[in-house]
Amino acid sequence: MSEPMYLDPASGARYALEPGRWRSDAGGPLLLEPGRGITSADIEVGAPGLWRYRAAFAIEVDAPIMLGEGRTPLVQGTWGSARPHWKLEWCSPTGSFKDRGASVMLSVLRQQGARAVIEDSSGNGGASIAAYGAAGGLDVSVFAPASTSPGKLVQSRAYGARIEPVAGPRVASQNAAIAAAERGEGWYASHNWQPFFLEGTKTLAYEIWEDLGFRAPDAVVMPVGAGSSLLGCAFGFRELLRSGQIERLPRLYAAQPLNCSPVDAAFHVKPGDPAPAREARPTIAEGTAIPRPIRLDVMLHVLRESGGGTVAVPEEEISAAHAVLASRGLYVEPTSATAAAGFGLLVERGAILPSETTVVLLTGSGLKAEPPRPAYRT
Repeated sequence: MSEPMYLDPASGARYALEPGRWRSDAGGPLLLEPGRGITSADIEVGAPGLWRYRAAFAIEVDAPIMLGEGRTPLVQGTWGSARPHWKLEWCSPTGSFKDRGASVMLSVLRQQGARAVIEDSSGNGGASIAAYGAAGGLDVSVFAPASTSPGKLVQSRAYGARIEPVAGPRVASQNAAIAAAERGEGWYASHNWQPFFLEGTKTLAYEIWEDLGFRAPDAVVMPVGAGSSLLGCAFGFRELLRSGQIERLPRLYAAQPLNCSPVDAAFHVKPGDPAPAREARPTIAEGTAIPRPIRLDVMLHVLRESGGGTVAVPEEEISAAHAVLASRGLYVEPTSATAAAGFGLLVERGAILPSETTVVLLTGSGLKAEPPRPAYRT
């Protein structure tokens, strides 16, 4: 079998994994070539957390940066007439699922020679990169909009990251981070751009498969912004199908706030129709507030490939779901409540049957975000 390579999904161009890179020669985002998948016999039962699935990674990591990421609880609950399985990703070391990607990505980058890394984020991504950078002895700089609330950067500062405020919109922070990397100030370790981040998030699929007795669920619902949880699940389940461990792909559903729902808008465009012009507005689900995700085409492909779809959730529905989850002992970010609310809407529409085995990703802790205003509809 040939060595894995980077793949440009837009052109089909392939690049060697060494030295590391984060974009194609044309400037577009890269993926890793599809992996062969693993079987239950390949799981390293004694390995900690997500590293039990390391045989599925595109590159062998000699010295992983680990803080206990992965193996988060899968708890069955109720939601109306349905009984979803809540995947409690807020139990991750920094309180969000992004620890999966940060652990694998920074382990690989350090192995490739990185000593300083640069991230652009004002939320969970920055906190996760800062934490794993600290654990791995890496110097971390986080570029964030100057308008970011100081409270959102507390975690990153506590881990010792250097915070670089950037005036202007969110994209200005990304551009400044890339410019710093191009000046040689560090490796660009963007959780949105780096392909190896998705190697970490694909362990979600392997973990769900193992938790359900080595079978796939019927459906997975998750909050989606840049798409790292969606693509991770898609790639992981695709590998399990390829290795003969599951008989079919689970249907994947992207839940987005209606106020910022580019994936939902694009999913419902018919071939030949003009691109949607859905206005992006502020939302309490800040973790998904990405009006122009760089991997949109790939996200649309994996949603259709799985037979799933999208759901756009009004703000009042998100707030209501947040309150209901909290009343049941599940205190999550409003971003995570988007997935629960979206699940309820999908059941109402008949897209998901109450009798089906459905996993809903609750991706971040409520302790990391300002709670929404009290909800009146429960």
